Amino acid sequence: MSESGAFETSRRDPTKSAFKAVVRRTSSEDRPLADIATGAHLEVNAPAADSVPERCMPSETRYAANGTVNIAYQVVGSGPRDLIFVPGFVSNVEVAWEEPHFASFLERLASFSRLILFDKRGTGLSDRVADMPSLEVRMDDVRAVMDAVGSEHAALIGISEGAPMCVLFAATYPERTEAVIMAGGYARRAWAPDHPWGRTEEQYASWIDTIKREWGGPIDIGMRAKSVQHDPTFRQWWGRYTRLAASPADAARVVRLTAEIDLRHVLPTIRVPTLILHAVGDATVDVRYSRYMAERIPGAKYIELPSADHLPWLADADIVIDEVAEFLTGVRPVHEPDRVLATVLFTDIVGATEKAAVLGDRRWRELLNNHDAAVRRSLVRFRGREINTTGDGFFAAFDGPARAVQCACAVAETLQPLGLEIRAGLHTGECEVMGDNMGGIAVHIGARVAALAGAGEVLVSSTVKDLVAGSGLRFVDRGITALKGVPGDWHIFAVER
Repeated sequence: MSESGAFETSRRDPTKSAFKAVVRRTSSEDRPLADIATGAHLEVNAPAADSVPERCMPSETRYAANGTVNIAYQVVGSGPRDLIFVPGFVSNVEVAWEEPHFASFLERLASFSRLILFDKRGTGLSDRVADMPSLEVRMDDVRAVMDAVGSEHAALIGISEGAPMCVLFAATYPERTEAVIMAGGYARRAWAPDHPWGRTEEQYASWIDTIKREWGGPIDIGMRAKSVQHDPTFRQWWGRYTRLAASPADAARVVRLTAEIDLRHVLPTIRVPTLILHAVGDATVDVRYSRYMAERIPGAKYIELPSADHLPWLADADIVIDEVAEFLTGVRPVHEPDRVLATVLFTDIVGATEKAAVLGDRRWRELLNNHDAAVRRSLVRFRGREINTTGDGFFAAFDGPARAVQCACAVAETLQPLGLEIRAGLHTGECEVMGDNMGGIAVHIGARVAALAGAGEVLVSSTVKDLVAGSGLRFVDRGITALKGVPGDWHIFAVER
């Protein structure tokens, strides 16, 4: 908060946002493998993952009674302050943990707080209701959850439609509110002559019609999650998340409720520290909603985020976590790069462009899907971790070089019946862990080794060969060569299969 009481505005540099990439599915023959390794010129999407790490999982779901309605909640972490996560539109506290970005976001919030999650009445695992009640009644569910977990004083973080619930709670229970944090929120959603960026009646009707037609699939994903809208894993999860968060009728009732919200007159009464964050390109809730609130809440700190994601746990996650942590604790997290010894594997389909031209889009897509499934089965078998994918190749990491080599050979053999040949390259070295991605010179070397491979070949650096001595793997000397952009000369070997 500024000492003068005026709100603070900060536009974040988009080049400093976190890089978490699974690349757009296009042919890697159109660019160097080293570019694939480093994320250069890539469209950033969410990383694919089949499960959430065990350490992310919260305590079991419990219920807090508010009158005759039961509110589902979870408690995560044991930090020195309570932080209530007030969800947007619809939610499901259990399915949320199935999405890696969301799980990581919640886990990081819980690293400096006792994080309390809940599903609003009528959604998720909370009791369904015949009619969505007023915002005041739903806000009181926050109090009921706090009472159930023994929380006397808490900060609230509201996402989208959760923001007005936080505003109303802070105004109603200031003695129980440590701070208010809002991301992608608003005080009024509907259009008015003095609120011209609001949603019109026609837009509300159109959105409800869309819900009736498309609920159950990745509805509205391009508006809410632009950075991952083409990622198949996220699309599948988003459809499942919304299905298990609300029925089409429930979702439509929530939408109608948002049309009735107008807390603009409450904003000047907020007397607790307030942090407002909003993605400047948000197409779901225009950034002007938050600018309006920031101008009217005394002393509010306002930060505009660089992405177009409405969901704050995606492209802007690192910025949001840093700002929230500093706002609540007074200390900004220090990000020390994690470095691990790993064996990196790069694979690439030989002649992918030509095959795609011969087969046509549909048959090529089917073949790619079979290719992806085969590679992922081998990664599971040999305990590899998928880092990035391209349209015709994989970047994976292993904690053991022998298993990495065996995996590469298994992939090559498995794909032969499909009429596909791959080239593969491996190197072992110290890698920098950057969220779900890996970087560093070892990654560059692995990509350069793969670029030297011919059809059906699995090439390794001398480092890999030396480390697997005694494993029974055999190699053919391919000589010493320079690797573009990498200092020194490198001894390369082909795996004898």
